Amino acid sequence: MNYTLDEGAAGGARFGLILLSNDETLEHETRAVIARRDVNMLHARIPSIAEVTPETLVTMADEMTATASLLPPDLRVVGYACTSGATVIGPEEVSRLVQVAHPETPVTNPMCAVIVALRAVGAAKIGLVSPYVPSVTGPMCAHLADHGIDVLHQVSFGQSDDQKVARISENSTRAAMLEAGRAEGVEAVFASCTNLRTFGIIEEVEETLGKPVISSNQALIWHMLRLAGLDAKGWGPGRLNQG
Repeated sequence: MNYTLDEGAAGGARFGLILLSNDETLEHETRAVIARRDVNMLHARIPSIAEVTPETLVTMADEMTATASLLPPDLRVVGYACTSGATVIGPEEVSRLVQVAHPETPVTNPMCAVIVALRAVGAAKIGLVSPYVPSVTGPMCAHLADHGIDVLHQVSFGQSDDQKVARISENSTRAAMLEAGRAEGVEAVFASCTNLRTFGIIEEVEETLGKPVISSNQALIWHMLRLAGLDAKGWGPGRLNQG
């Protein structure tokens, strides 16, 4: 029987997403954004260690190219979905390793995406919410400072087990966001970690604080859309997706 070919699912808007093997949150929150949209989000999982420390995070560099090669070709953009991992490995190195498998394809990660997002909402002084231990938050704060973003107040759950991070309730994260956002001088709240659930509370916290709230997952999806040349307005929760 004869057949015809087209551009495939979602009309050819194909995105690649490199997820951590321990991540239980990003796929769920991504589906909420791209449902009924013309984007085909294709996933590959990179081996990751459940204990989140700088030493365990950096091991993902050895698996980056092999994992990226599991994604199909001709992608508009590839996202590496680990905020702390991108910080420890280095955003430039992440892009280099992914582009070995996908030459010339734009690559982003939550840390790069958050920096662009904070600039987009005009915030340079932030409150940081994270699940991490100090050895992980320290390099992140330093990286943000190197890009002109000062962390004025931190609230951390002090958790190194990534499987437990996925179980932290949104009520707990809401309380942490409010504490961070009410600190003197804070212009926006950044909730870090792709495994930390935030999509159900971002707009509520923004309304309470009167300030933008940026999460790793929200910023990553937003930045991937922009790099792919799509209009990100209205695709997700919060002020970031309104402009």
